[in-house]
Amino acid sequence: MTSAGDKSLGGLIRQLEGRGRLRSVLAPSDVRAAEIAVAGISFDSRATKHGHVYVAIKGGRQDGHDFVAEAVAAGAGAVIAERALPLLGVPQLLVAEARPVLAVAAAWYHDNPSHQLGIVGVTGTDGKTTTCHLVRSMLSACDLPAGMISTIEVIVGGQSLGDTGHTTPDAVTVQADLARMLAAGDRFAVVESTSHGLALDRVAEVAFDVAVLTNITQEHLDLHRTPEAYRAAKRRLFEWLAETPANPAKGWPKSAVINREDPVADEFIAAARASGARVLTYAADSSAAADVQATAVTDSPDGLKIRIATPRWTDTMTLRLPGRFNVYNALAAVSVGEALDLDPQRMLSGIASVDGLSGRMERVDLGQPFTVFVDFAHTPGALAAALDAVAPLAAAGGGGVISVFGSAGDRDVDKRPFMGRAAGERSRLVVLTDEDPRFEDRMTILEEIAAGAEAAGRRRDHDLLLIPDRNEAIQRALELARPGDVVILAGKGHERTLATREGPVPWDEATSARRALATLGYPGGAEPAP
Repeated sequence: MTSAGDKSLGGLIRQLEGRGRLRSVLAPSDVRAAEIAVAGISFDSRATKHGHVYVAIKGGRQDGHDFVAEAVAAGAGAVIAERALPLLGVPQLLVAEARPVLAVAAAWYHDNPSHQLGIVGVTGTDGKTTTCHLVRSMLSACDLPAGMISTIEVIVGGQSLGDTGHTTPDAVTVQADLARMLAAGDRFAVVESTSHGLALDRVAEVAFDVAVLTNITQEHLDLHRTPEAYRAAKRRLFEWLAETPANPAKGWPKSAVINREDPVADEFIAAARASGARVLTYAADSSAAADVQATAVTDSPDGLKIRIATPRWTDTMTLRLPGRFNVYNALAAVSVGEALDLDPQRMLSGIASVDGLSGRMERVDLGQPFTVFVDFAHTPGALAAALDAVAPLAAAGGGGVISVFGSAGDRDVDKRPFMGRAAGERSRLVVLTDEDPRFEDRMTILEEIAAGAEAAGRRRDHDLLLIPDRNEAIQRALELARPGDVVILAGKGHERTLATREGPVPWDEATSARRALATLGYPGGAEPAP
C-alpha cells in the first residue's frame, strides 16, 4: 500500500492532466502547490485528515462543495471541485466532473493496485453475491488466492473484514481494499459491481479482466428512472474492459461471461465484443446454445448434481447450495474458470466447497416440523425464483409455502405489485411487513405490494396479512406454519439494520426467527426478547 510520504500534489496534477480531467489550478501566491504532500483522498469532510485532498462531490441530497470549509479546517491540503470557491488558503483543482475524478485520485494514490491484480467484476440484478463467493472459492482452489468485495463481506488475504455496509463501497474504499489485497499476497480480486457502483463511478479506474452478467430484471428504477438507463449502467462494466489494455504480466486476456438466457444477452455480448473482449456464454436451458451448458440437473443428498459441458471438458459437479436458481451462479463461476483456462477438477472442487452463505437460503432449524429459510431475495424475479426453489420441498412434506417480505422505502416503487403477484401466485400465505421503510409511510408500501398479491387471488386477513412490525410478522407466520410447510423470510438476508424514519435499527433476521420459534416451544432457540 502506498505510504503518504511519497505522494505530492504535483503528481496528482500531472495524473489529472494526462487523463484530460483537469481544467485549472487556483492557488494562493505564497503556496507551492506542486510540493504539497498528499496524505490521502477523501470526499467526506468528517473523515478528512491532515494532508488529505478533499474531493467535493454533488450527491442526491447534499453537495460536497458546501462542506469544503469544514474539510480545510480538518486539515485538507488541497481541494478538487467543480467550481471555484472563495479563498480557502489551499490550492483548488477545478474539474468538470468530480465523481469520476475521485476514482482517478484514489487509484493514483494507491498506485493502481488493480493493474497488478486479476480482477473479476460481477454485475446483474440477482445472484451477484453468490457468484462472487463461488468464483473466489474456485480461484483459491486453483492456487490463485483471491480477495473479495461483496454485499456480505470484504475478504483480504483470506481474512474477512466484515460487512461493507454497501453492495459496492465508494471509490476511495475500493482502491484501498484492492491495495490491501495486493499487499496481503492476493493474486485476484472478485468485485461485486452494482448498478449504483457502476453509475456512480465507485468502481471506475478498476482494471477489470473478466466481466460477468448474471441477469437483468427490474430493480433500482429509483436511481436509474428507466430500464434502459439501468441496463446502460450495467453495461459500463463491459465497456470498461477496453479502458485498460490486457496486462501481459497478468497472463490472461480480457473476457466477458454472459447469461445466454437473459433477454438482453445480445446487448451485452455486443458491448463486450466492442471492447475487444473474448465472450463466453452460459445456460441451463438446453434450447439456449451456450459455451458452458448444464446438460442435466438432479437432486441428491449432497445438494445438486449438475452435468456440465464446455468447449474443453464434460463432467458432473456437486453444488451444495439449495435452490435450482443457483445452477446459474455455478455456471457463471465455471465460465470464469474457462475464461482463465483453469484446471477443471480444481475449479469444480472449489465451487463444491461452498456450502452456505449468510442470508442466502440460510436454514433456521430448532427442531420445528416445518422449514424456515432466511433469504435476501428483494426483486420480483429473485423472490419468484426462491419460492419456486422451495416449492418441491413443501410439496414433498405435504405442506405449502409461506412468504414473509416487504419492499424498501424511498426506492423502486414500480416493482412492488410485481413482488406481491409473485408471492401470491406461489404461496399459501403471504405476510407483508417492513423492509427498510425509511421516510415512506409503512402501510402505503404494504398496500402497494398487496395489490399484486390480491390480483393473484390472495384475500386480505385470510391468506394475505399486512403486519408492519417485522418481528410481529415473523412471529405470526411461524405461528400459522403447519407441518411440512416452508417459510421464507425474504428481503433482509444478511443485513444487520432496518432503515426507519428515526434512523437505523439493529436487526438480525435469523435471530428474530429463532426467538419466535422459542416462544412457540421449540428447543435450542434464543431466549425470547423481553
